Amino acid sequence: MTMQDRDKLSAIDSGGSGAPAANPGWRNRVRVPGLDRFSGLYILAIVLVIFAFTIPGLFFTTDNLRNVASAEAVTAVLALGLVLPLAAGVFDLSCAAIMGLAEVITISGQAHGYNPVLSSVAAVVACAVVGAVNGIVVVRLHVNSFIATLGMSSVLVAATYWVCDGGQEIANGISTGFTNFGTAQWLGIPSTVYIMVVLGIIIWFVLRFRPAGRYLYAVGGNPTAARLAGVRVNRLIFGSLVVSGLVAGLAGVLLAAQLGVGDPTAGPPYLLPAFTAVFLGATQITRLRRPNVIGTIFAIYVLAVGVNGLQLAGAPSYINDLFNGAALIAAVALAMRVNRTA
Repeated sequence: MTMQDRDKLSAIDSGGSGAPAANPGWRNRVRVPGLDRFSGLYILAIVLVIFAFTIPGLFFTTDNLRNVASAEAVTAVLALGLVLPLAAGVFDLSCAAIMGLAEVITISGQAHGYNPVLSSVAAVVACAVVGAVNGIVVVRLHVNSFIATLGMSSVLVAATYWVCDGGQEIANGISTGFTNFGTAQWLGIPSTVYIMVVLGIIIWFVLRFRPAGRYLYAVGGNPTAARLAGVRVNRLIFGSLVVSGLVAGLAGVLLAAQLGVGDPTAGPPYLLPAFTAVFLGATQITRLRRPNVIGTIFAIYVLAVGVNGLQLAGAPSYINDLFNGAALIAAVALAMRVNRTA
């Protein structure tokens, strides 16, 4: 086909005017400012407006907002620990089970007469050891992190039930000072929120300003290239899993302080919200599209506000799982779309 023939076809497509045919997709597309990085803000604004008109007396109250902040601080701490292994390109599906184990160890220690601080430290150390075992299995035995941590999760659920004497709740011998700490407020803000903020600042500083943080992202982006550049890939992966276990242990201690009982079923339900927050947070705020602290905390509370409003509006109890599952699928789909268009 000659150039003249192509010009004729172009003129026919454009209605005989001789101008190139317009692309209807581009003509009808409406660009929303900041949708790629701040879609969560749009969702949050819509949710707030809806609940402000439908349940204003229940939703916009100081007590309700304080309860949401306190309850989600534990989820946020668990999710912050997940940011590190996911930044390095590995999964830790055992984090929620680790948190559940820490919760019952902390309570069980007090029930057997040990000091709350000693019980809490023992729980966190035990969880760090579990993270180290995960790291050894992944790095030394070369088991895929998804499979290794999934198997460890099942082992830890069994261990949790063993600590609780076959699944019985532990409710006796709990220190009053320990439970008071879990419900304490400083300047009207729950104590767990302060711990979440401090932990978030530490992890953000490491990822943003320390070589270890840059190396973690390098390993997650291309482990082969990072290894060729002299980065100790195995050591970083191992360390990320150890820290994930340690932070999950801290989350378990905070959960124990809030609940005041040793519940063997308390930990596993936190797995989906934590992963949802990290994946959704990776698409928010920053331009780099990778697990990050600010996006994770932001995603936690966007999801929490949505679930809380639906529950106050009379939604059934299963709405939490439904909302988080749908949000996880949407978050991963959005991340994949962003990566393809980047």
